[in-house]
Amino acid sequence: MYDYQHDHTYTAQVADGIEDLAQAELQELGATDCVRGFRFVHFKATPQILYRIVFRSRLASRILAPLVRFACPSDQALYDAAREVRWSDFLNPDQTFAIFANVSKSAIDHSQYAGLKFKDAVADWFRDHGGRRPSVDPRDPDLWLHLHIHEDMATISLDVSGGSMHRRGYRVQSVDAPMGETVAAAVIRMSCWDGQSPLIDPMCGSGTILCEALMHAANLPAGLLRAKFGFARLPDFNLRLWDVEREAQVMSEFTADLRGSDIDPVAVEATRTNLCRLPGGDEVIVGRKDFFARHDMAGTTIVCNPPYGIRLGKNEDLAPWFKSFGDHLKRHCSGSTAYVYFGDRAWLKCIGLKPDWKKPLKNGGLDGRLAKFSLY
Repeated sequence: MYDYQHDHTYTAQVADGIEDLAQAELQELGATDCVRGFRFVHFKATPQILYRIVFRSRLASRILAPLVRFACPSDQALYDAAREVRWSDFLNPDQTFAIFANVSKSAIDHSQYAGLKFKDAVADWFRDHGGRRPSVDPRDPDLWLHLHIHEDMATISLDVSGGSMHRRGYRVQSVDAPMGETVAAAVIRMSCWDGQSPLIDPMCGSGTILCEALMHAANLPAGLLRAKFGFARLPDFNLRLWDVEREAQVMSEFTADLRGSDIDPVAVEATRTNLCRLPGGDEVIVGRKDFFARHDMAGTTIVCNPPYGIRLGKNEDLAPWFKSFGDHLKRHCSGSTAYVYFGDRAWLKCIGLKPDWKKPLKNGGLDGRLAKFSLY
């Protein structure tokens, strides 16, 4: 038996700063015994709950099922232990696989080298048990494997999500420096938006915030558009339970008032295209408009990610722009609540408004802040 079969414990990889949100979401989806750490949450789940989490979680980046754990003081120890796994349980020579690895505080001090040794062990196992080796496909393999080595203890896991879960499948058009899907989902969750007030993104870019808001409001599974799932590679995969979970997906009738705009016509077209990939997306109102020309945002929930400054590699002084941005919110958005993501937190102090709160939230390597402003 593999480790996950003994104790039904799995690991959700999550973005830095949203571990508590991810734990709450996992529990809502049925996970138990959740323990969170830096960029991960360990949890227990039955097979059906596991399928549900992979299908519906908006905040997890990957879900891992641990196969074996072992002492790993050298590259030879890694190779020998990986050769002990019966890889035909998960893969055949006509299929492809890929490995992502990370190491810390260990004798093996290079992740890429560790991944290479692991890959050799898998390929050599097939060579010795039939003569043919499966190919490596780093972009879209049939099987994703994960190797984690910390303080000379290694864990080999199967990625039951089948690739990064931020790839929802709706973003077929993009603009420069889009917000990550799981980060946008975290923003919507932090906003506590319940669909009762109109939600407006007046700088919508490629529409990630609007797409995640739509999925939240309509209760659409985050994996709705995904073609394959890694848990189907588990030797004890239960197709009947997966069919039950997939067919029991609960979607709400889309009644929320969602609106978006951007000054860039290319962004507007990208947002419309991406929204139309989702049920109800063609009902979201999106148009070309300058933020400073909008005077229809009073009494709404405003969520935006200003595409300026560090986010696009620009170094100009944006203090006057953010001052004008804050003035516009104050003068024309009374009765609204604004949630603004600052990729460069230095601009927060330039907006001229006191935030109700500000929370760290990383996006694509930016150590940003999400701030809430109540506009009276």
